[in-house]
Amino acid sequence: MNIKQKIIGLAVVVASFVGAGVAAPAVLAESCGGAQTAIISCPQSSSGPNAKENGVWGVLLIVLNIMTAGVGIAAVGGIVYGSILYTSAGDSSEQTKKAIEIIRNVVIGLIAYGLMYLVLNYLIPGGIFA
Repeated sequence: MNIKQKIIGLAVVVASFVGAGVAAPAVLAESCGGAQTAIISCPQSSSGPNAKENGVWGVLLIVLNIMTAGVGIAAVGGIVYGSILYTSAGDSSEQTKKAIEIIRNVVIGLIAYGLMYLVLNYLIPGGIFA
């Protein structure tokens, strides 16, 4: 792929994102914390005596769920990529070493994310597992 094809491809991607943003009408059908939104829906209200009844709490839970799904998808992709490298290594010890390193890093990343989730659960009053 030469430079001209890369520039044309990048222009098509940018134009499609800009076109989708311009052409899509704003539909404010959802509500989160008393604010009308287009995509975020959370059952919390804007004011409440408990932190879990606040709209910020709802947004925090949505962000954590999206991050958890993203980490899971990335971990599965990393394991699959490392596995493909490992099985196709043949006699190449360098490729085997690279595959093992990728799988090890994915496992370390999963453990680090799990620890971060546990620390957040410990630091946030009332926890986030409810």
